[in-house]
Amino acid sequence: MARIMNCDGSWVEVDLGRLRGNVEAIRSSLGGAELITVIKSDAYGHGLESVAAALGRFGVARFAVAYVAEASAVRAAAPQAALILVLGAACPREVPRMLRDRITPVVVSAEHGRALSDAAVAAGGRLGVHVKLDTGMGRLGFVCPVETEQAAGIARLPGLEVQGVCTHFAMVEPEKKPTAARGQAEKFRQALPALEAAAGKRLFRHMSSSRAALLLPECDQDAVRIGISLYGYGAAEKDKRFATVPVLQWKSRVIQVKKVPAGFAVGYYSSYKTAAPTDLATISCGYTDGYQRHLGNKGQVLVGGKRRPVVRRVSM
Repeated sequence: MARIMNCDGSWVEVDLGRLRGNVEAIRSSLGGAELITVIKSDAYGHGLESVAAALGRFGVARFAVAYVAEASAVRAAAPQAALILVLGAACPREVPRMLRDRITPVVVSAEHGRALSDAAVAAGGRLGVHVKLDTGMGRLGFVCPVETEQAAGIARLPGLEVQGVCTHFAMVEPEKKPTAARGQAEKFRQALPALEAAAGKRLFRHMSSSRAALLLPECDQDAVRIGISLYGYGAAEKDKRFATVPVLQWKSRVIQVKKVPAGFAVGYYSSYKTAAPTDLATISCGYTDGYQRHLGNKGQVLVGGKRRPVVRRVSM
C-alpha cells in the first residue's frame, strides 16, 4: 500500500497489489504485443514515483509520460526501463537531459525534428526518437498522408536516430463511427514503408491506447499504450478484452456522529432536511480537499463498507 497524499483530514491510498493484478491481466491479453504503461500527470494522480517503481518491480520495461521532467523522475524510480517515451513536444533545450537520462521524445514536425537534431549535435550525442503521425486526431504529429515524406525525412537528420513510429486514435467505439479508427489505422500502415525505408530498418510501431486495446485488438502493432485502464478505469461495460479494478481509495475520518430529529435542517441554506430521526455523520473532507461541490445531496461514501448518502451542500 502506498500512501501518497495527506491533507490532514483526508488521504489517498494506492493498492499496489491491485496494480500488479491489473498489469498481469493486461499483459496476459496482449499476445505478442509489448505493454507501454502511461504514467503521465503524476500517474493519473496515483503518484508517479511510487507507481513507476512498483511497475519496474513488476517487470514493466516501457513507460510513457507527457513531459521530460516526468521522464527523468521515471528514470530515477525505474532505472532499468528500456523505453521512457515523452508523448508531448519535448523542448530542444532539454536534449542534454534526454541524452543523459536515456529519454525518447516523439518528433511532431519537421521544424521540431531539426531543432532536436541541432541540439543533439551540439551536445555531442545522437538522440533516439519516435515519429508521431497525425492520422486523424488533429493534435500533435505529421499529417498523413500529406506530410508523410516530411516524416520520413526525420531519419536523415544527423542528430536523431528514428527508432519508432506512433499515432493516436480519436475514436474507437465501433457503434459510434465504425470506420473512423480503421481509417486511421490504414493511414498509419500506408505511411510505414516510406518511414522504414528512410530509417533503413523496421521501426517499433504503436498506435493503440486503452480504449483501442479493449475494442480493436487487431490494431495492437508492436506495443499498446495503456493509461487509464491500468488504474482500473475507462473499461468498456461489455466485450472486455481484459478486466481491471480500481487501485485508488480516497479516505477520510468521521469526526462527529449525532442523532437529529425529523425535519432537521442540514448545511448552508438548509439544503437538506431529514425525513425521519437520523444519525448524521460529519466527515473531515470538503471542496478544499477536492471533493466536488456538486456532489452535495448526490454523492455517496462508504462508511464501514456500507454506502451512505452525502447530504447537504458540500462545505469547505
